[in-house]
Amino acid sequence: MTGANGFVGKALCAELLRQDHSVRAALRSASTPVEDVEVAVTGAIDGETDWTDVLRGVDVVIHLAARVHVMKDKAADPLAEFLKVNLHGTANLAQQAARAGVKRFVYVSSIKVNGEGTANANSTLSLSPSPIEGEGKSVFSESDSPRPHDPYGISKWQAEQALQRIALETGLGVVIVRPPLVYGPGVKGNFAQMLKVLGAGIPLPLASVHNLRSLVYVENLVDALIVCATHRAAAGQIYLVSDGEDVSTPGLLRLLGDAMGHPVRLFPCPPVLLKLAGRLTGKAEQVERLLGSLRVDSGRIRRELDWTPPRTLQQGLQATVEWYRDA
Repeated sequence: MTGANGFVGKALCAELLRQDHSVRAALRSASTPVEDVEVAVTGAIDGETDWTDVLRGVDVVIHLAARVHVMKDKAADPLAEFLKVNLHGTANLAQQAARAGVKRFVYVSSIKVNGEGTANANSTLSLSPSPIEGEGKSVFSESDSPRPHDPYGISKWQAEQALQRIALETGLGVVIVRPPLVYGPGVKGNFAQMLKVLGAGIPLPLASVHNLRSLVYVENLVDALIVCATHRAAAGQIYLVSDGEDVSTPGLLRLLGDAMGHPVRLFPCPPVLLKLAGRLTGKAEQVERLLGSLRVDSGRIRRELDWTPPRTLQQGLQATVEWYRDA
């Protein structure tokens, strides 16, 4: 497994060990060891990484490591930096995995390959369209034509294409998984910031938002990845995964408030004014995520692999809040 010391990787390691699988964690350095797994240090992940020792005796590769999306990328050429790791690093790993006799390669991609968002129902926003408002679709599925917008999404899409070519050439059983926002104990970024704001009891101007977003609890994603790594029918497929319970931003905040044991203070404000405020303050992307919809249809993995999320949205949010309280 690559990325074993990350948010999803740690949870995946723990569950694989619980199920008595042998796990080798491929880490970029030995400074962040993962407990109770074999550790192999790879150094930087790019098109030149030597995976020989890491892949010896391995049946399945689960590739989590990536250069991740950031709000304000300071790289001189962001796309080139994303491609170095997410495309060339992934393709190099897959090619060496095929030569080493690996049977299954599970690649954690991103819903950003599909696009930045789906259409809001009954939207009344009047400012000029933005990618996050969607392009007419009400829900993303595996059959959609990919429409990545930013360097991160583009790099993930190009990696998917490279993996499909390698699969055809070598017979490597590639499975591609595109998750939406992942949450759970240990979450960082915007979700962690939202927990902090709610914990402080700060009133939020989001009562007038009417969107729907798909999320996936980290334990649900981990379970799906293990199914993709072990189910015979998964090879060669692309799957979108989610909790299966879409929720609006106000609805999510209220559920988190319930889990925290205190009401959330929301008040109405026209979304168009929130969009304008986001642009004026340089936080347009963050505001768009609060206002826009992003829904995924996870029916295919449920039908083809008989997968059901082991935790509900409410259970996942409760566990996340309990972790936040204890952190």
